[in-house]
Amino acid sequence: MPKQLPIKPSYPPMEALLVDKIPAGADWQYEPKWDGFRCLSFRNGAYLELQSKSGQSLTRYFPELVAALLRLKAKQFVLDGEIIIPIDRGSSFDDLLMRIHPAQSRIEKLSKETPGRLLVFDLLVDAAGKLLTAEPLKLRRRKLEAFAKQFFTDKQRLQLSPRTRTFATAQKWLNSARVGFDGVVAKRLDLAYASGDRTAMQKVKRMRTADCVVGGFRYASNAKVVGSLLLGLYDEAGLLHHIGFTSSFNNAEKKELTTILKPLIREPGFTGNKPGGPSRWSTKRSAEWEPLETKLVAEVQYDHFSGGRFRHGTRFLRWRFDKKPRQCDFAQIPAARRKSK
Repeated sequence: MPKQLPIKPSYPPMEALLVDKIPAGADWQYEPKWDGFRCLSFRNGAYLELQSKSGQSLTRYFPELVAALLRLKAKQFVLDGEIIIPIDRGSSFDDLLMRIHPAQSRIEKLSKETPGRLLVFDLLVDAAGKLLTAEPLKLRRRKLEAFAKQFFTDKQRLQLSPRTRTFATAQKWLNSARVGFDGVVAKRLDLAYASGDRTAMQKVKRMRTADCVVGGFRYASNAKVVGSLLLGLYDEAGLLHHIGFTSSFNNAEKKELTTILKPLIREPGFTGNKPGGPSRWSTKRSAEWEPLETKLVAEVQYDHFSGGRFRHGTRFLRWRFDKKPRQCDFAQIPAARRKSK
C-alpha cells in the first residue's frame, strides 16, 4: 500500500501575475499559456483525483484522463498541468465547457467523441512520493522530463507542455495564430513552487481579458429581459466593487440569461462600490439594477481600465465555471495594480 501523499486536494496551484510584456533575462523559462482548465492530478495507488484551479473536483468530467493516469506504472505522483480538447491547429474551449454536465452518460459520450489531453508542466510529488515544491523550477522541470520519459506512454492523452529559455521563441508563441494559445507564461527558474501565490510566475495575454463576478444585472429598456450584466472584482479587504458592464448579447441570449439570473436575485450583490453612484453621466435608470448572489464568473474582453473601472462596455467571452468568484480580484488588472503602488 503506497504511503500517503505529502500534499492533498485542495492544494492551491501556483498562480500568475498578469503583466503587459514578456519579462526578459536568463532567470526565466517560457511556456505557452493554454486556453483550458488548470488541473492538479493526484495519484496514490488506486486513488486518482483531478482538481481545478479553484479546488473543485474535475475527476468525473474526464474519465479518459483518469484512465490514462491510472495506467501509468508510477503509483504515486502529483502533476500540475492544463486540460485541453485538441482540434485541428489548436484546442477548443467550447468543447471543454460541454464536459461540465450533470449527466454521466453525456460525459462518457463526449469523452469518446472529443477526448481530452493533459498538458503537464510541473511535478510536485515524484514517483517515490517525495515532495518537490521547495526545489527550484530548474530542478523540478528536469525531474518532470525524466518522469515523462519513463512513464508517459499514451501520447494522445498525456503530453509535456513545451518550454523554452529563448525570448524570441516566447515572442513567436505570443504572436501565434494557433487556436488555443492564450498567450505566454514566464516562470522564474530559481524559485520554488509558489502555491496560491503570484510571485514566481507571470503571464502575458494576446488580448486584455478579465474574469469578473456577475454581481447584478439591469433589465433592457424596452422589455423585461436582461439587458446587461454588472461586473465586479474583489479588493484586498474582501469587498466586491462594481467595475463595469457587458451587454453583448442577442435577443435569444438575453431571454436565456433572464431564466438563469432571476432565481439568483438576492441582496446585496456588490458590497463595495455599487452601480449608479454619483457621476456626470448618471441617469435615473443608472440606479435601477438587480443584485445577484455571487455565484457566476464571466470572462470579458476590455480596452481600457482607469479610475477603478472599465472605461467602456466590455465584450462577453464565456462563463468560467472552473473559477470561484473570490478568485476574481483587482490583481489581474495591470492598470489597477500600478495605481495601488
